[in-house]
Amino acid sequence: MTLVTHQAPDFTASAVLPDGTIQENFNFYQYSKNKMTVIFFWPLDFTFVCPSEIIAFNKYFQEFSKRKVNLLGISCDSQYTHHAWRNTKISDGGIGPVKFIMISDLKKDIQKKYNIEHPTLSVALRATFIIDTDGIIKHQTINDLPFGRNINEIIRIIDAIIYHNQHGEVCPAQWQKGKKGIIPTQQGIKNYLSSNLNDLK
Repeated sequence: MTLVTHQAPDFTASAVLPDGTIQENFNFYQYSKNKMTVIFFWPLDFTFVCPSEIIAFNKYFQEFSKRKVNLLGISCDSQYTHHAWRNTKISDGGIGPVKFIMISDLKKDIQKKYNIEHPTLSVALRATFIIDTDGIIKHQTINDLPFGRNINEIIRIIDAIIYHNQHGEVCPAQWQKGKKGIIPTQQGIKNYLSSNLNDLK
């Protein structure tokens, strides 16, 4: 079941904060109130594709921050495993001191609420949710376990949401920040296609 257009499910869980401290009762709604938020799930710490994704999200952390977007990572590992992974050097298979909050979904309640649990392995699939300032899910993608995410595409969708909110225009295929949108009328699409066909390549 897709969650796009629905209210993002709330949760309270243990979390490792960016400074390395552990907060036992982190509440998602309190943290994300009136802010756009990206939640992303990964299956397990200390694995293979997962550290590459965590490190990639961390490298792009400033891009999320300058768009005023919260970033939350979630897996079914304990807060102590998250903490140990942060304290393990990248050269030793760790992720280093990442700048975003890491949530522990030890009971797997959150991955079930978001309907992204692997059907046989009972870990989270590689799911990403973009949630607007009203708490509505505007975008979700779900990858099977072998395939890592493209962080640039997540940022592109965030830019599209911001553009639509600011201008009321809709974003065509291949849209990138700085390109034209479409006025959502019959004349608007005619005008767009008559002068912007090359942007659809």
